[in-house]
Amino acid sequence: MIRAKTLSGTDLDWQGETEGVWVDAQAVTEPELARLRSAFPLNRLALEDALERGHWSRAEAYPEHAFITIRSFAQPVECEEFTERVSLFLFAGSVLTLSSGGTRALEAVWTLVGRESVNTAPEVVYELLDQTADTFFVLADALELRVEELEERVFTNVRANPVGQVFDLKHLLAQARRLGGDAREAVALFARHADGTAADLVRYRDVQDSFSRVSSRLDGLRDFLTSLLDLHLNLQSQRMNEVMRTLTAVSVIFLPLTFLAGVWGMNFHLIPELSWRYGYAFAWGSFLLVGGLLAYYFKRRGWW
Repeated sequence: MIRAKTLSGTDLDWQGETEGVWVDAQAVTEPELARLRSAFPLNRLALEDALERGHWSRAEAYPEHAFITIRSFAQPVECEEFTERVSLFLFAGSVLTLSSGGTRALEAVWTLVGRESVNTAPEVVYELLDQTADTFFVLADALELRVEELEERVFTNVRANPVGQVFDLKHLLAQARRLGGDAREAVALFARHADGTAADLVRYRDVQDSFSRVSSRLDGLRDFLTSLLDLHLNLQSQRMNEVMRTLTAVSVIFLPLTFLAGVWGMNFHLIPELSWRYGYAFAWGSFLLVGGLLAYYFKRRGWW
């Protein structure tokens, strides 16, 4: 599919125009690709990178045009690991975008062209890069909510086991950190080599700064998850210590009772208490008294 509009915001039935237009090609077929190559002087290496599935974010300045391909998350709100990618070809007065099915950023910027000071090719590229950086912030916000929910579970439900979710989130954070770092380096290279006014270069540096800030947020979340995992393990260890302390207190209470039962259970013929009418009641009274005193003492000392 090929769609186009002028940089003034007018939708266009593209017939090969290359000046003052933004041409967006999604999931192109061979005939559509041939039309694009006949209209735009596309560098072969850049086109190969744009068409290769799973290609990482990178940028390059070719003699024919500036080029950047950038990868981001397709569903950042849902914290899904699925990614999407858009490739941008920046010419002197036009922009060509190439993708397998569009991106969130591309659809958002498509409606802005012609409005809100988006009227030049570098401004379109800046908005696309900036909106792509925003998807990482959306992901960071969603991850922070997930982390807060995990933290609440750890403190309110001692039997909860968030270890699996923690490692899933850490895996997603590592992927986001890698994608964000690649995108930042690509934007930095693009800003150094792309032609444009001083204002355009400032915009590109602003996008680079956005990727740097989101990388810092992701690093902070990763460290917090590590701390949360350590906290969970410490709480589990504390709970285990409390259980062991309770079991130890019960064992200590029964230790003298076992001793008394052992003494009175010895097979000697002459044990005074055996012939006593109240011997059985006396034994039970001794058991209850000794056990109760020990339980009271442990409770007073906070050992049980």
